[in-house]
Amino acid sequence: MKSVRKGIFACLLLILITSCSRMSEIQLERRIERVEKGLLVDQSDPPWKRMNLIDRMDYYKVPGVSIAMINDFQIEWAKGYGVVEAGKNQPVTTETIFQTASIAKPMVAVASLHYVETGDLTLDGDVNRKLVSWQVPENEYTDQAPVTLRHLLSHSAGMTFEGFRGYAQGEAIPNLQQILDGEPPANSPPVRVNFVPGTRYSYSGGGYMIVEQLLVDVVGKPFDVIMQETVLDPLQMSASTFEYPLPENLTPIAASGHRVDGSVIPGGWHIYPEGGAGGSTWATPSDMARFYIDLMSTYTGQSENIILQETAVEMLTPQIEDRGLGPWINDEGGDLFYFGHPGGNDGYKTYVLAYPIRGQGLVVMTNSDSGEALIDEIKNSVTDEYGWVRDYTILYTGIVALLIVGAVMFLIWRRKRSSRGLA
Repeated sequence: MKSVRKGIFACLLLILITSCSRMSEIQLERRIERVEKGLLVDQSDPPWKRMNLIDRMDYYKVPGVSIAMINDFQIEWAKGYGVVEAGKNQPVTTETIFQTASIAKPMVAVASLHYVETGDLTLDGDVNRKLVSWQVPENEYTDQAPVTLRHLLSHSAGMTFEGFRGYAQGEAIPNLQQILDGEPPANSPPVRVNFVPGTRYSYSGGGYMIVEQLLVDVVGKPFDVIMQETVLDPLQMSASTFEYPLPENLTPIAASGHRVDGSVIPGGWHIYPEGGAGGSTWATPSDMARFYIDLMSTYTGQSENIILQETAVEMLTPQIEDRGLGPWINDEGGDLFYFGHPGGNDGYKTYVLAYPIRGQGLVVMTNSDSGEALIDEIKNSVTDEYGWVRDYTILYTGIVALLIVGAVMFLIWRRKRSSRGLA
């Protein structure tokens, strides 16, 4: 009899667990649907202005979008939309890789900070003491203050040149020194100091190319190998690479880049030798989410896979204006401390936003130059769904209630006063 009761209890428990699991799946499906149908041009727009993701992709001529959503320090859901190339039927899936552009810069920052911890690099020493293959040219600005790794990572080194346009298929590709000196076949100007390091913020992809040179000189390995061994392998980011040109075995799952008018970039994409600036990186949003989950976990003391917690805290502390050692930082109080980074290569727009105390975040990748506006609308929908804004509903309701009560009391007082006058 006892064995029968145990069997019945086990069956009921299994049914309950299965039912709860199915309920969670349904709730998640509904949450994803709300995000997909909740796009807003502006966060303050009323609910009746919400729009559908697919419709907005058509509006902006964005062929493909891929999203990875982080919740409770894990990937809660990931999904692809649209196609890898306009005019073709291959769908974007969670396995489709995109050029990440600058959202890979924090990965480069973490790699360099790892070597600060090993003693191979220093945050505040003159980088020319570690550079071997190339040196930062000295001038009247470096005479006043040397360029340091802290300056480079926080975009306060006074370095020229914001970003890079890459190289069309078939074009000659420059090496790292040619890029830094702006020598042919480089299509970008030389990377030079144009104000006193540490005195102000000025975004510079060129500065991150110097970080690449630092790592190559100090570690003694090619940059893509350094990033593979230091970041990608420890975090099992098997769908990511810093190698350029893109290896042939990965081209079948790569999303082609597109212009604002929806046309495909000739050859599918440009080649970016600028690995330090994030240009050469290809990944899925899920893989990028794994990196940002680890960074958030390190910041909160749950993980130390690549860098120590104290280093992660320093990385996510504003160094100059709202810039940390890599990402930009913002804090709206409580658990609404967050950091992020946008990215843009020719034909691609990307974005990451992370709330380390909440263990939540968002990675979005698009294969279009017009993806930035669409990403903003997706972010607004996710922000609303996951509560990434201060909810002042109670405060506003209280104020309105007080105003109504005050108005009613004023009308009663006026009526009583009028009655007394008639009497």
